[in-house]
Amino acid sequence: MSNDPQQWVAKHVASLPKSGIRDFFELVAKMKGQDVISLGVGEPDFVTPWQIREAAIFALEKGKTYYTSNLGLPELRQEISSYVAKHFNVSYRPDDQVLVTVGVSEALDLAFRAFCNPGDKVMFHQPCYVSYSPSIALVHGEAIAVPTYAKDNFALTVEALEEAWEPDCKILMLNLPCNPTGGTCSHEQLEMIANFAREKNLLVFSDEIYSELTFEGEHTSIASLPDMAERTILLHGFSKAFAMTGWRIGYACGPVVLIEAMMKVHQYSMMCASIVAQEAALEALRHGEESVIKMREQYHRRRDLIVRRFNEIGLTCHLPRGSFYAFPSITSTGLSSEEFASNLLKSEKVAVVPGTAFGENGGGHVRACFATGYEDLIEACDRIEHFVEVLK
Repeated sequence: MSNDPQQWVAKHVASLPKSGIRDFFELVAKMKGQDVISLGVGEPDFVTPWQIREAAIFALEKGKTYYTSNLGLPELRQEISSYVAKHFNVSYRPDDQVLVTVGVSEALDLAFRAFCNPGDKVMFHQPCYVSYSPSIALVHGEAIAVPTYAKDNFALTVEALEEAWEPDCKILMLNLPCNPTGGTCSHEQLEMIANFAREKNLLVFSDEIYSELTFEGEHTSIASLPDMAERTILLHGFSKAFAMTGWRIGYACGPVVLIEAMMKVHQYSMMCASIVAQEAALEALRHGEESVIKMREQYHRRRDLIVRRFNEIGLTCHLPRGSFYAFPSITSTGLSSEEFASNLLKSEKVAVVPGTAFGENGGGHVRACFATGYEDLIEACDRIEHFVEVLK
């Protein structure tokens, strides 16, 4: 009889790859104290605005340490409803069409568990956030990757969707603006994607966590387009725009029947999001928008710097319309994504993420997060320039 604990691990979990981001940053962690500049983990370098922190402290002082409704605090759901109506042009009833979750990650997990049967096919554009394909695998779905390309500024095209589509596709997963590319879609492109979703009778999961960090043009939610709210789960949260990553607070909006299904999974697995985080989120929506604007201005300035420097160095980089990521091509160096990132870290102490961490279509690129100080970005670019010059 075997004593190997591995025998008890579920097969579909054992076969999951570890996150390419986390694997790489194990190397970074081992270099602590060595003057490493990290352009890696997608986290704002700003501290959560003071008034949001104060609201959480005050909530604790008032003894708010109890469970909330499974759906979330009623007053928070009301503010989310108002915020979404204002910024996304979609109306949701706070009583039964809004679910507060433990970050967008939980909201996405709930959606997959609530709507994906074993064998159902899920389309998603790639390069993409590292959790999408594993999330599909965890519910025994079949992942259908739809490639996006630098020549299109990594915008998802309906032509790519039509080419990748297979019979029995049930769900389309969107992330606009996109992590890791910063790519997004114009209103006209989204209209064509919406037509595709209606024609193929697809349920759409729309992760719009970077929507406030749109630099070029206006952000459009696919849920706002005609007849799309009825077939869309809008996923959003506070981590990126409000610099609240560690608070783990997000939300899902959608049709009553679909939110009810997600709530069933939520109530048996998580019960509710932290009341302190919910109180903080309430303050963020009521009084935090000015801070969002100020942070976005800084990200915009940093984006312009790092994209300009990459192109000057010879690492061709499109201008990301949203998010806080640049996704330069490193093919001119002759190195693979993994070799470039590993050698850059070892020789110049700059951490970037191999593009392959975000799927096969990320090969030939690296992700550089510019959510770090402006002076550090200048120094990181100088080091990258030296690294590329030595390779010549």
